[in-house]
Amino acid sequence: MKFRWSPAPPQPLLAEKLAAQLKISPLLGQCLLNRGLSEPPAIKKFLAPRLKNLADPFLLPNLTVAVERLLLAHERGEPLVIFGDYDVDGVTSTTLLLEVLRPLGWQVDAYLPHRMDEGYGLSRDGVENCLKKYPVKLLLAVDCGSTAVETIAWLREIGVEVIVLDHHQVSNPAPEAVALVNPQLTQNSKLKTQNFTELCSVGLAFKLAHALVKRGRETGLPGAAEFDLKPLLDLVALGTIADLVPLIGENRILVTAGLARLSTTQRPGIVALKQVAQSPEKLGTVDVGFQLAPRLNASGRLETAEESLHLLLAENLEEALPLAQNLDARNRERQKIERGISDEASGIVRSKFNVQNDFVIVEGRLLWHIGVVGIVASRVLQEFYRPTIIIGGEGDEWRGSGRSIAGFDLAAALRECDDLLIKHGGHAMAAGLTIAPDKIDLLRQRLNELARLKLKPEDLQPPLRLDAEAGLGEFTLDSLAELDRLKPTGMGNSAVQFCARNLSHARPLQRMGAKKQHVKLWVTDGSATHEAVWWNGGDKSLPVGKFDLAFAPQVNDYNGGRTVQLKVLDWRESK
Repeated sequence: MKFRWSPAPPQPLLAEKLAAQLKISPLLGQCLLNRGLSEPPAIKKFLAPRLKNLADPFLLPNLTVAVERLLLAHERGEPLVIFGDYDVDGVTSTTLLLEVLRPLGWQVDAYLPHRMDEGYGLSRDGVENCLKKYPVKLLLAVDCGSTAVETIAWLREIGVEVIVLDHHQVSNPAPEAVALVNPQLTQNSKLKTQNFTELCSVGLAFKLAHALVKRGRETGLPGAAEFDLKPLLDLVALGTIADLVPLIGENRILVTAGLARLSTTQRPGIVALKQVAQSPEKLGTVDVGFQLAPRLNASGRLETAEESLHLLLAENLEEALPLAQNLDARNRERQKIERGISDEASGIVRSKFNVQNDFVIVEGRLLWHIGVVGIVASRVLQEFYRPTIIIGGEGDEWRGSGRSIAGFDLAAALRECDDLLIKHGGHAMAAGLTIAPDKIDLLRQRLNELARLKLKPEDLQPPLRLDAEAGLGEFTLDSLAELDRLKPTGMGNSAVQFCARNLSHARPLQRMGAKKQHVKLWVTDGSATHEAVWWNGGDKSLPVGKFDLAFAPQVNDYNGGRTVQLKVLDWRESK
């Protein structure tokens, strides 16, 4: 599938002005403008993220009430339980809070729900099982609870108070918790700030920890004066990157500091995880997202995430290594299950896909594993570039997960299908649902009718965002080092991508890999030549004659040498 090239509008005058003011290159200036940064003070903060620039945690809605209730529990010696979630954000949030509350004297335990048996979020089944194990009167719901109106009302009736620490959309009406700490609430308040609304739950957990230590120092809480929050930043980086929230504002500050911690951490669980994943010594967002996070997620996807929690809390490498090895094995099992379902789902779609008439893909099969349907939906979307929902399960209620494309709000579309669904929720680009299997065909039909009205032909071709058109000579080791100042990149701050026009082959291309599935090219624009690599490009149409190239520049460290290498994204014939 060919991309729709989408170059950012060039702003040479502004880029030159920023270059002069900030002593940077016009190329970096253009990249900053593309990211909505045009004022030197804001750019300086962006290029040099500092922990000292974090906002006062007490500005978060209802955080003061949460802190006061937790301090009251400490004063009374009242036990509490953290009810977490089974993804990496939920597990790192739970770990972080345990590592703050326990040393400072709280009586606290943690409970993570079982994905298959207890379902998603602050479910009645999950909470009942939690309270059987930990019969407390104060529950801290982390990374869940913002829509749990009925469960929290029932808890109130039986005398259990609830603090919610969550970043997901809040229901209307909101649950009546003792404190609902959710940055989404700032959207209707005077405190609205992009910095807070982008935080995920582990970021909120860090803010709560900061607030507790700050208030504890003011009130003489034993241990608060010397408590150091910085060692917790490895957890913050791990959860934030894994949860795919925008790496801007406070997240950029936290992840920058957290990645530095991750690279040097002595936390036995992460040391063991890096060892089994064979991660590089210095970690970036890609290493975390594709090596560490999937292994931590694997246990929660297939059963319960308790093993991941035990790993992060492990006190020594002897305890941590077997846990990490087990998670690695579970991840391989998850990959095998996911591959099987992906191949089956893609084959089903491929056999009947109509590029003109199919606007949304909805497929479900008996016993497709509900722990991997979201990943499978992402893979099917990548192949066909259509909003995709994959459904699995057994019995009368199956569960599905959907991923969408720009221009089609999946959560809003599911609201239009409420009569066909048992349960649903999510946001524009990702959503979940529960459905009776005999309603799947009707759901597919309804969603296609809705999408036909919403999506234009150009929406159905994947866009390829490009920062600028540039000559090959602009990419040197020095210029790439300067562009690295934009890191950490990820959601909300994409890695840089460029295009160069009127290129030709400087020498014959070369196929690489065991199956000759990769291609190495040497491309020139007449003034400079670079090596380029097209991973998995062996079965694609390859450039001939004069061509334009879309690429991501990178440094190739090989045999002790460092050279500029272009990672090929796409090509087209030059006009």
